[in-house]
This record gives sequence, C-alpha cells and structure tokens, in this order.
Amino acid sequence: MPILEHKPSLIIRCFQTLQDYSVMFEAMKNFTHERDTDLPDEIWLLEHHAVLTQGQAGKPEHILIDRGLAVVHSDRGGQVTWHGPGQLVGYLLFDLNRLGWNVRTLVSFTEQLMIDLLKRHQITAYAKPDAPGVYVGQKKIGSLGFKIRRGRSYHGFALNVDCSFEGFETINPCGYANLHMTSINQLKEDPTDLATVQHDLVQYMQNTQFYTNIDVVFQ
Repeated sequence: MPILEHKPSLIIRCFQTLQDYSVMFEAMKNFTHERDTDLPDEIWLLEHHAVLTQGQAGKPEHILIDRGLAVVHSDRGGQVTWHGPGQLVGYLLFDLNRLGWNVRTLVSFTEQLMIDLLKRHQITAYAKPDAPGVYVGQKKIGSLGFKIRRGRSYHGFALNVDCSFEGFETINPCGYANLHMTSINQLKEDPTDLATVQHDLVQYMQNTQFYTNIDVVFQ
C-alpha cells in the first residue's frame, strides 16, 4: 500500500448505544454524497439492533427461516448477513482516490485489520481469496462488503465479538449454505467486550502510516 507524502486526517466515531441499521445506512450515503476533497475520512464503530441486510445482488432464497427480523436491502456488495448486539460493525468512509487505493487494496486492508485484531486475542485467523471475509478453521468470524461511489467507500466490516448465532441460523450467511459462524468469546477462555475491541481498533489505526492525525469521538 502506498505511503502518502501528504496524509489526510481521520475521525473515528465510537457509538455508545445500539444503532438502527436503516438510519446509519442513510447517514453513510449522505456523508459520501456530500463530502468534498478536504473532508477527513471517518470510521464509525457501532452495534446494530438485530437485523438482516441484503446486498445489492442479494437473493431471497438465502433467507431460510422467517423469525420476524427486519430485512433491509442495501447497496453494498455480497449477499444476506445478520447484524446485532455483540457484533462490532465498522463503517469505513474513505476517499480511496486520496489514499491511492483501489477496491482490492481496501478489501485486503480490511481483512488484515480483522486478522490483526483477532491476533491480539490469541486467535489465528485467515482470509480466503475466493470468499471475502475472515475465518478461523472452517468457521467465519468476520464479514465485509462495500459500496464505492466516485472513488469513496462506505459500508465496511462486521466482526463477531460476543453475539448470538440465532440470526445467522435463519440464513445462508453471505450466500454460503452450511457456513457456520464463530465469535471471539466462543474461541477464548477469558471473555472480552465490544469496548475493548473498539479500543484495539483505534490503537491499530493510530499505528498505521496512512493518516497524519486521528481524532476519536464518543457519541
């Protein structure tokens, strides 16, 4: 990844309460549509109320059981997934043109970010070239999907920290039949919480070389 001579700034927003997916979806689109070349990049870290989201080319047959969860159609890539309490969602609102990145760079950065966060919790994870996301053994622990508009990204990743798997059991996660999910707290003896993983991510970004200044905002 290129190291910029003139680096942009970054704002990391840590939301302290559960967020409605549709509200955040609209906020991401508006932010991306209205931003200019001088605006800092942002990362939004949050948990959602339980919801199923369909990607732009999502197929309804991947929703196997109706348990009353709302289904929101979004414009990200990928198929259906579940978001809910205990899952860290990170929305990466990046100006790829300014960073000198392409979509592959963004995907690889996001997968490596999750792999490195998991390593802090003594969990060895890996990415698959043919199935985006992050895996431990044969189970998936982190998902990602993006939308790029005029060289700027929104949507992002979802990392399972301490979530229930009931929502995933109603779908073919990310469009893969018989794909099983796991979480940080299912894999380690000493449990962690979402705030700890948020803090880990902030530290991770502060140690990268892509941004000249990083502000953290709790809201």
